[in-house]
Amino acid sequence: MLQIGNDPDHSLVAAACAGDRDAFASLLERHYDRIHALAWQLTGTRADADDIAQDVCCTLVEKIGTFRGEAKFGTWLCGITYNACRDLMRRRRSIWSLGERLTVLAGLAPAPDGRDLHDAIWLKSAIARLKPALRDTVVLVAGQQLTHAEAAEILGVAEATVGWRMHEVRRLLSADGGSA
Repeated sequence: MLQIGNDPDHSLVAAACAGDRDAFASLLERHYDRIHALAWQLTGTRADADDIAQDVCCTLVEKIGTFRGEAKFGTWLCGITYNACRDLMRRRRSIWSLGERLTVLAGLAPAPDGRDLHDAIWLKSAIARLKPALRDTVVLVAGQQLTHAEAAEILGVAEATVGWRMHEVRRLLSADGGSA
């Protein structure tokens, strides 16, 4: 199902794919704030959002030619941003975990007992306490105002799954304590 007819970015994307630098610059100008905001919501820090937004803009130079119009350009770009954030978090967890194991093995730190992690979870906002799948869904639907169909496409799940996740988020946040 092509979205070309109702995508306000169609002509700019076509021109950018044909090598028009001004069209590409216009696309970046039009979507940069959204890229940055989504990255900030997903990573939780301005510095990470700055880095992700810059990376996405650089990646877009290479990937714009692969845009097939199966979704709106903005939705496709949110998907690229989401994947960049997920990759950053995955790399960071891997590096942090290795560093933590090395300090325990070297005797420089005691083995974790879980209390610090528990305290950190309770200090985060209600959204940050959600399971990653729920948190990512809320960020895309509520934070980025994507439709359930658009969020489903980015997350690689069925539209009904997005609806269920949003229902679950409302249930969890209205429950006493709201921890997820």
